[in-house]
Amino acid sequence: MQQAILPLSYLIGSVTFIIGLKMLSHPDSARKGNLVAAVGMTIAILATIFLYTDENGNKLGNYAWIFGGLIIGSIVGTLAAKKVQMTAMPEMVSLFNGMGGACAMLISIIEFKHHTSIPADLYEEAGASALKMIPGTLFITIIVGMVIGSVSFAGSIIAWGKLNGKIKDFSFNGQHIVNLLLLGVITALTVYVVAMRPDTTIMLFYTILVLSLLYGIMFVFPIGGADMPVVISLLNSFTGVAAAFGGFLYNNPVMLTGGILVGSAGTILTILMCKAMNRSLKNVLIGSFGGGAKAGPAGAKEQGNYKEISLNDTAVLMAYASKVMIIPGYGLAVAQAQHVCHELEKILQEKGVEVAYGIHPVAGRMPGHMNVLLAEADVPYEKLLEMEDANDQMGTTSVVMVLGANDVVNPAAKEDPGSPIYGMPILEVERAEHVIVNKRSMKPGYAGIENELFFRPKTSMLFGDAKKVLQDLVAELKQV
Repeated sequence: MQQAILPLSYLIGSVTFIIGLKMLSHPDSARKGNLVAAVGMTIAILATIFLYTDENGNKLGNYAWIFGGLIIGSIVGTLAAKKVQMTAMPEMVSLFNGMGGACAMLISIIEFKHHTSIPADLYEEAGASALKMIPGTLFITIIVGMVIGSVSFAGSIIAWGKLNGKIKDFSFNGQHIVNLLLLGVITALTVYVVAMRPDTTIMLFYTILVLSLLYGIMFVFPIGGADMPVVISLLNSFTGVAAAFGGFLYNNPVMLTGGILVGSAGTILTILMCKAMNRSLKNVLIGSFGGGAKAGPAGAKEQGNYKEISLNDTAVLMAYASKVMIIPGYGLAVAQAQHVCHELEKILQEKGVEVAYGIHPVAGRMPGHMNVLLAEADVPYEKLLEMEDANDQMGTTSVVMVLGANDVVNPAAKEDPGSPIYGMPILEVERAEHVIVNKRSMKPGYAGIENELFFRPKTSMLFGDAKKVLQDLVAELKQV
């Protein structure tokens, strides 16, 4: 009976992962999808703890350590998730993803120690033969899982630090060459250790571990903030692949299925993010876009003057518009203004104004950041227009209100070949009759370049904190 329940539990866990991932594709079912996958994971974990036996019939044991870790992790994770602000969500995703990479790394280290552990007094005589007794496929799984997990862990921690401002961009001339050489050394050592099993294998294993951690750090350091959505999804796919190696290692279908799903989803999302920026993955990883680069021609040439607009004029313009499109950006998240933005939307609708939201795929600091932000404020999903649909409606829009977005509406992406963002698809807000941009100041966006939109004839600037401005705008609209 026990032998049948464990595989069945793994099957249930695998199926719930797939169903949960499918349900995540729509905001209305995303919460339930998370719960479905969590229930499946819980079933698989409990079944493993109480029903798993090794080839000798031994159960896991160490229940105090296992449940101690589960309880502490659950408490820390729950408190962190409840306290996190939407502005800090990208860095939390990076941090949690890094923990997944660290888990895969530690699994490989523990399994390596387990398969190479022999009594100290017998080491000199049996060390080499003990190493050579490890099956080749198993050894490859251990060491490759360790390398990928280490890169994911170290890279995610650097990404977390850069997103919350604790770590600054760091690069030097030839850094990408150094990174490639470092990757080459890791690959060569891995092949050598797996193929030859020298007496120094244990030392070389930990050398590869240190080099992999260093590579993860060097890999993310030069990548700028504008590319962070791509980096987060790429590191997420790394963690998934590392987890899949753990599934191979333990012959565990749930780990394997979960790892494959995360790895493949992260890879697909990375490709979609690159497509949204009209850049290759190679260009993202090597180009250091937004990584402390000085502004090019788009930021250096004379732009002219910008004009401001008052709250009263903004209220009148929007109240008598036929269609208003709101373009949310990171500034909206920083100000925690999503709820008052939804209130603005409802007031405009009461006045007979059609309201929609134009969502750029890489707006914010992680994939889907704006969708999550607005879903939290109960903005109807059908009002969130993808970039292509938003651009199709831009010509019939009376007023576009840009809230904290910058690079994703910069005309330089279409018009200035010398701009670092040239070729990136943007929300073509200039096609609307009027453009109102809310920003705290005229500082450049995350890509570090000036936005030509701010100086165009159709554009008016409305300075101030997004939440305060929207609250005052709502008050003005109630008087119109």
